[in-house]
Amino acid sequence: MIKQENSIFWFRRDLRLSDNHGLYQSLTQSGTVLPIFIFDPNILETLADKADKRVNFIYQTLKAIQEQLTETGSSLYVLHATPLEAFEQLTKAYDIKAVYTNHDYEPYAIARDTEVSEFLKTKHIAFHSFKDQVIFEKDDIVKSDSTPYTIFTPFSKVWKAKYNEGKKVRYPSEKHLDKLFQTRPHPFPSLADIGFEKSHVDIPSLTPDKSIIQHYDDTRNLPYLNGTTRLSVHLRFGTVSVRELAAIASKLNDQWLNELIWREFFMMILWHFPRVVTESFKVKYDNIPWRNDPDEFKRWCDGQTGYPMVDAGMRELNETGFMHNRVRMVVASFLTKHLLIDWRWGEAYFAEKLLDYDHSANNGNWQWCAGCGCDAAPYFRIFNPAEQQKKFDPDMIYIRKWIKGFKPGYIQPVVDHEFARKRVLEVYKAALNEPQ
Repeated sequence: MIKQENSIFWFRRDLRLSDNHGLYQSLTQSGTVLPIFIFDPNILETLADKADKRVNFIYQTLKAIQEQLTETGSSLYVLHATPLEAFEQLTKAYDIKAVYTNHDYEPYAIARDTEVSEFLKTKHIAFHSFKDQVIFEKDDIVKSDSTPYTIFTPFSKVWKAKYNEGKKVRYPSEKHLDKLFQTRPHPFPSLADIGFEKSHVDIPSLTPDKSIIQHYDDTRNLPYLNGTTRLSVHLRFGTVSVRELAAIASKLNDQWLNELIWREFFMMILWHFPRVVTESFKVKYDNIPWRNDPDEFKRWCDGQTGYPMVDAGMRELNETGFMHNRVRMVVASFLTKHLLIDWRWGEAYFAEKLLDYDHSANNGNWQWCAGCGCDAAPYFRIFNPAEQQKKFDPDMIYIRKWIKGFKPGYIQPVVDHEFARKRVLEVYKAALNEPQ
């Protein structure tokens, strides 16, 4: 049997057919292209919830892509195997000239891509990867001495200057789908086939709401309003092009553009300082003697702390996989400062629950709240949940939405605010050798 000669495009964090850099390059640089996606057990087996909303979101998105490809006479080939096993299978079934994909910057992804590219090299197959999920990456934005920025404001100024001066590009991959390998639909695994089950996923609109973006400065901190775009999940899985969003943001709202830049800032930090996966960016913060009380941690996870803003946020997270950004700061500060529980515990819980979970942003924001990250909130900044509620949810609309039947004193608080504030200041000062 003569094997069909193809190039492969490997979908990962870029689940769209339009303005997809790697897909565009594969379609314009080679003959026919076989699009694939790999459900990786190295990742899936770390997920305890077999109705995981993220897996469901990915699955729904792949089904939608498959429907679009079927209309063009092509088909998405979905595999359930480790990436190395998948490419071993593919190289046996097809005469592969090259593999195209888009860059991924997380430590596991880097190791995975290195392993795959080394295997392909033994088969004399080229491995091409392109920048797609960010505007600027790696060393694109560095200081004059070529060292990375660790403070956001100067990073963002250089980012904006470089963006405004540069040529705005788009990769119209959707115009070249006729180059895809023509075949009957490949067998599409069920959720059960990959070890998961169906769950309800409330996915926000993929179309950017320009009215929300225009008024973002006024509404972004009010959790009871529909005042944020909820596009983070689409950015996480690449169902929307960051180039499209940056173009919109640069015209409509600088504050919203800053949110996109924070995302790239944390990606750059993780790239340059991979130790932050397990260590504090500010090394001396690893001297803090965390209390790590498991019962108090469970009360925080379950939204049973007795602090309404904290509990409403955790209940929203547990039910929907989403939490408003202002509330994320409040609950993270509460865990690390009020309860003196290691930020890594909170980071891991968010990683398990957040639909828009992104390793670099999750790590960066948790370290920011704990005071141990780059450009972090000072350690003595301690959110008072009651004051946060008065300022950002004065009529308790958000709280009553997520705490059913709420009434004051609904739960005995897990800790007194003033006691907790005094305690954490003493603990941090002692651990950091700050003057008492």
